[in-house]
Amino acid sequence: MNATEPPTYLPSPSISSLSLGPVSISFYALCIMTGIAVAVWLTNRRLTARGGSPGQALDVVMWAVPFGIIGGRLYHVITDYQLYFAPGKDPWGALRIWEGGLGIWGAIALGAVGAYIGCRRNKVNFLAFADAAAPGILIAQAIGRWGNWFNNELYGDPSTLPGALQIHDMDLSAGSARLDAAGNPIVLGYFTPTFLYESLWCLAAAALILFLDKKYALGAGAPFALYVALYTAGRFFFELMRSDYANTILGLRINTWVSAILFLGALTVFLIRRNRPRSSTTEPEQVPAPTGGR
Repeated sequence: MNATEPPTYLPSPSISSLSLGPVSISFYALCIMTGIAVAVWLTNRRLTARGGSPGQALDVVMWAVPFGIIGGRLYHVITDYQLYFAPGKDPWGALRIWEGGLGIWGAIALGAVGAYIGCRRNKVNFLAFADAAAPGILIAQAIGRWGNWFNNELYGDPSTLPGALQIHDMDLSAGSARLDAAGNPIVLGYFTPTFLYESLWCLAAAALILFLDKKYALGAGAPFALYVALYTAGRFFFELMRSDYANTILGLRINTWVSAILFLGALTVFLIRRNRPRSSTTEPEQVPAPTGGR
C-alpha cells in the first residue's frame, strides 16, 4: 500500500464519460441534467401548491435553464480566466462545459433573468416561482456535485484520514485517467472530499427550507433568501478547505468573498421578509395605472 494511502478512502472513477459509437456522454453533464430534472419536479409541486397550474414550472424553467448554464459558464471563465487564456492554454476549452466549470452565482444571476422572462410570458408571480424553486435548486446542486466526483475535481488538502478522496490524473478531453507504464490509472493522491461535504450540506439545507416553509409559511421571498443564506454559509467554509486552483483577493478565493457578501445580504432579506404575506398566487403583481400628472 502507498505510504500516503489512508486505511479507507472514497474511490473516484477513472472515467468521466462513456462513448456510444460517435456519441460521447459526459457523466458531469448527466449529473447536471439529473439535478435539473429533480428540481423541476419539486418546483412544479411547490408552485402548484401556491396556486399555479401543473406544467407552469416547466414553462418557466425552459427559459431559466439555458440562461443559467450560460451565466454559470461565463462566471467560471471570467473568474478563472487563466485556465483558458493564459499562455499555452486552449481558449476553446472555455466552451467545453462537460469538462467541468459552472459558477453557481453566474448561473443563479442569469438564470433569474431567464426565469423572470419566463414568468412574465406565462403570467407567473416571480417571487412565488423563486420561493417554490429554492429547495429544488439546492437538491440540483447536491446532485451536480457528483459530476465533480466523476471529473476528479473539487477537493481540499491532502489527507490520510479515513474517508479521504482518491484523485486520479484525469485527461477530461479523452474522458479517462492517464495511465502509468503498467497500464494502471495514475493516482495523484488522497484529499479532503469537499465535493461530498458540499453535496450533503445542500441536501440538509433543502430539507430545512422545506420544513420551515411548511411549518411557518414563510413570507414572499423568504424561502429563496434562506436558500442563498444557507448555501453561502456552507460554501464560505468549503472554499477555505479547497486546494484546487482559484484566483484570490487579499489571500482569499473570490468565491469566499462572494459567499460572505451574499450571506449577509440574504440573511438581511430573510429577516425582513420572513413574516410577510406568503406568495399564494402565481398571477403577476399588477402595476397601478397613472392617476394623473406627468
